[in-house]
Amino acid sequence: MMTNVQTEIEAAAFRKLKKHLAERTDVQNIDLMNLAGFCRNCLARWYQEAAAEKNIEMSKDKSRDIFYGMPFEEWKKKYQR
Repeated sequence: MMTNVQTEIEAAAFRKLKKHLAERTDVQNIDLMNLAGFCRNCLARWYQEAAAEKNIEMSKDKSRDIFYGMPFEEWKKKYQR
């Protein structure tokens, strides 16, 4: 069973990863997918799935907005090559 401290540490690590990827807009999702097997969209989907496990309905667009810090289409226009 996971302790509250472990949950807090994992949440902090996730927030740091999210912040790091937000700052590294030069890193494209396709690069992440090719090298790591996941990308920002995967993380947004996992966020959505975690919400669903808590019986919180969340659309794909909403989870992307939360993860990207802006609407996904806006992020693509600004940063996707």
